Amino acid sequence: FIKTIIYPEIPKTSSDIYIMARKGDRLDLLANSYYEDSTLWWIIAQANHLGKGTLSITEPQRLRIPTNLDPILSSLEEIQRSR
Repeated sequence: FIKTIIYPEIPKTSSDIYIMARKGDRLDLLANSYYEDSTLWWIIAQANHLGKGTLSITEPQRLRIPTNLDPILSSLEEIQRSR
């Protein structure tokens, strides 16, 4: 069966990094570059309100890369425990 994953909201912080992503860039590869973990692509997607369905950037855009992962991952764990 397929289980829906609910991701936490990701608030802006002063330590966030902003980059200019190009068409064809991939969220999983960006996550690997910034977090050394491609499975954290969803953090970049959620922080930038990117829809589901593709990991590729379809047009050049400014992306926010959250840098403080501990509260984000703690929020995800809390959501998963409460389900």
